[in-house]
Amino acid sequence: MSKKSKPKKKRSNLKTIVYWGAVASVWGVIALTGLLALVAWDVPDVDTAIVATKKPTVRVFSADGVLLARSGDVYAEPVTSISELPPQLPHAILATEDRRFYDHIGIDFISIARAAFVNLKSGGIRQGGSTITQQAAKNLFLSSDRTLKRKVQETLLALWLEAKFSKDQIFTIYLNRVYFGSGVYGVAAASQHYFSRDVKKLGTFEAAMLAGMLKGPNKYNPISNPDIAAARAQQVLLNMVAAGYLNEKDADLARANKTWKNVRPKTSSVAGRHFANWVLSLVPDFVTLDRDVVVTTTLNTRTQKLAERTIKVWMKAGGTAEKRNAGEVALVAMDPSGALLAMIGGKNLKRSGFNRAVQAQRQPGSAFKPVVYLAGLEAGLKPETKLTDAPLTIDGWSPKNFKREFIGDVSLSDALVRSINTVAVTVSERAGRENVKDAARRLGLSGPLVSTPALALGVGETTLVELTSAYAVFANGGFGVWPYAISEIKGADGTVLYTRTGSGPGRMVKPQDVGHMRDMLSSVITNQKGTGKNARLRGRLVAGKTGTSQDYRDAWFVGFTPDLVAGVWMGNDDASPMKGVTGGSLPALIWKDFMAAAAPTSLVKNWPAIVPDSKAEPEGEKARKKSSGPNIFEQLFESIFGK
Repeated sequence: MSKKSKPKKKRSNLKTIVYWGAVASVWGVIALTGLLALVAWDVPDVDTAIVATKKPTVRVFSADGVLLARSGDVYAEPVTSISELPPQLPHAILATEDRRFYDHIGIDFISIARAAFVNLKSGGIRQGGSTITQQAAKNLFLSSDRTLKRKVQETLLALWLEAKFSKDQIFTIYLNRVYFGSGVYGVAAASQHYFSRDVKKLGTFEAAMLAGMLKGPNKYNPISNPDIAAARAQQVLLNMVAAGYLNEKDADLARANKTWKNVRPKTSSVAGRHFANWVLSLVPDFVTLDRDVVVTTTLNTRTQKLAERTIKVWMKAGGTAEKRNAGEVALVAMDPSGALLAMIGGKNLKRSGFNRAVQAQRQPGSAFKPVVYLAGLEAGLKPETKLTDAPLTIDGWSPKNFKREFIGDVSLSDALVRSINTVAVTVSERAGRENVKDAARRLGLSGPLVSTPALALGVGETTLVELTSAYAVFANGGFGVWPYAISEIKGADGTVLYTRTGSGPGRMVKPQDVGHMRDMLSSVITNQKGTGKNARLRGRLVAGKTGTSQDYRDAWFVGFTPDLVAGVWMGNDDASPMKGVTGGSLPALIWKDFMAAAAPTSLVKNWPAIVPDSKAEPEGEKARKKSSGPNIFEQLFESIFGK
């Protein structure tokens, strides 16, 4: 009996094992299906992803046609078949990226095993096992995130590509979408960008150089790192020989060919990039970026280079500026109409992208006094009017002069020449603080202005571009200035999308008052007692004013010739004090050096005649009387960002 029951028990155990094995298999399939579904849940639409998408390209040019900057993605006309290309280009890429491309199914298990062995042996990531198909899948559909989920999705999509397309089609997709740094996608765009030639005319060494870039587009960039890129190309040539695509003789000929050195030059200098970056940020305010655009600016490359050269000399390491704790500098130059010709936003763009010419709000100090004196002239004062430099107290506040002394009676003109604080406050009080604020608004100063006696001493805040454009009003004969940087924007097909029109808000200062202000500001420089004497240009007609804020935190010099207006600011980003730097010291000397080279050299004995008004009350004068804070702010917004 017992002997007969044993086989039954054995059969029962086998049945149990089979049963639970089947259950486990079913649940395994369910789990695997669920895992794959989870991984594939957010895979993009493969049919639409193949269509290339790009960020619109914005190219910024100077007024004289020099490319200053470019943003956005760069694509060229796509390659429709690898048969269009010189064979050395696909061969270089295959030899370096995926030699078994035409033999595997989209996943190369041999390469994966080899990479795993090398990485395990070296104790780090030395090789990767991704195929061209996997890279094409990632470029088309996925982000660059290095996660297990993305890797599984990449594998699934690679298998899908292999099932849907031929090997040549996959390779063509890859060649059109692979990234070559600097916003450049695809071999056709890379050939144009780095070698200024059609991809069909690419030489062997240039092809090797592009193939070498795929390992690290920034590191092996032939423009920024030509020696490193060339060394990498040498390795690619060795790969091509090892893969049988090239013999030693042809490799030697490729190495001897130096045409690759005809790479596109850098677009602009470090300092000039402050202007270019600023313009790039303004473009969306002018046009909708739904296409590639070409922007023509007002910048003059000669003037810009002179500005850069001047700043480099004065801000060099160990120089006077560093010794006197003047850590930063900004310079703006424009013509009297407000067209910006040069801009320095700081001494080193790589250290800081902050543009101090347009973004930094700082106290102008005595550089604000021309606004006060204009209000005084409009209130009936004359340059020869006598005022008293003496102790003064208003509302419990007593201004102090820079030299801590009082000289008694002094003319309005001499008081500006010497930058006497007590007289400036007296003029402000006589003219009325609201009238001083009104004069500031008409000149384009939009910052907050407080109605206190200290208003006359420039305790408000402004930017260098605003303050410089305010002085341009005196240079151009009294007409309001809206500083601008963009002249025209076109589509890539030449369609005009924006053109600057108009010349500003009209007359803001009466002709007689302009004449008086020119004379007084000229004396600030030409008079031996003037605070701006360091800015004197021998035999040249110049005018300007110094400015120094409390505790030497800001130092300014803004001035003009009949043809050019320029402003210089010095200080520190954290507003820490400099060591005795006033507007009449380093800023005036920098301004002088720049203007001596940049301003037209023709000697002018008198300021250009002021255009008389054609009406009893011009449009600009009416606008001045009606102006209020918000309206003027709108004008200033247009002055910087365009109409």
